[in-house]
Amino acid sequence: MFAVYAARIDRDQPLSGLESGERPAPEARPGWSTIDVRAASLNHHDLWSLRGVGLAEDKLPMILGCDAAGVDADGNEVVLHSVIGQTGHGVGPREPRSILTEHYQGTFAEQVAVPTWNVLPKPKELSFEEAACLPTAWLTAYRMLFTNSGVRPGDSVLVQGAGGGVATAAIVLAKAAGLRVFATSRDEAKRKRALELGALEAVEPGARLPQRVDAVIETVGAATWSHSVKSLKPGGTIVISGATSGDRPSHAELTRIFFLELKVVGSTMGTKDELEDLLAFCATTGVRPVIDEVLPLDRAREGFERLDSGGQFGKIVLTNG
Repeated sequence: MFAVYAARIDRDQPLSGLESGERPAPEARPGWSTIDVRAASLNHHDLWSLRGVGLAEDKLPMILGCDAAGVDADGNEVVLHSVIGQTGHGVGPREPRSILTEHYQGTFAEQVAVPTWNVLPKPKELSFEEAACLPTAWLTAYRMLFTNSGVRPGDSVLVQGAGGGVATAAIVLAKAAGLRVFATSRDEAKRKRALELGALEAVEPGARLPQRVDAVIETVGAATWSHSVKSLKPGGTIVISGATSGDRPSHAELTRIFFLELKVVGSTMGTKDELEDLLAFCATTGVRPVIDEVLPLDRAREGFERLDSGGQFGKIVLTNG
């Protein structure tokens, strides 16, 4: 089957290890389902995999892609939860977790196999392309906002780095949930898009906000960390799920954190139950993922290049057929 995969690890030039071509189709195994992939979306996780983060050399070649929507063997339209137990089962309370492309082949292919536990019905209201955006970036944003930030309707939230998949999802979800949303971006066009999605104000990174916020959604890391801390109300919460600009800020702001009793909460992906809730939320409210570009699978390199350059706003989706 045709697939897009990591053939080599290169920490400095990750795209040099990206290849496409024929790979073995998934083999049947008890308790697993093989899905015909209709759409799959890119994440920064795919770029980090090409750098060797979470992907060991002995696992190569590894088909990339965490997210997918498709059709199962019985003709059902489905969405995949991409967090899989390391021993090949759905994730329970005692099961070490992994994500597709770390231990198991990913979704940038004609077919993918996952534990049947990880297969959820796709709401008819969502297209394959829309549904394929949800299991990683949108699920991450959903958990950050509604499980880990402690915010309620009417509260305020700052989303750092508008344009990225998680940040864009956070703006849309926060607005739909009745939160007052502020956003940052270095790019003027992305700030304008953030306003169109519902942000009350979009500013350059580091700029003073009109008010301090109850929570910050942080995926940028070192470049925005100090601004995130300074933007919080006393008792506020930073929820962090990534560090695309680096994980070692020059100023940790520890004095401000303890003096104002700020909370820093790590957040990673989300549970199967949260993905079910997110799918239902989108189906019933009309909220839809922001899609930057849809490309056929054989043009995946174009999508990777756009993601690597930071030029996208929203999700990049790859399709089969």
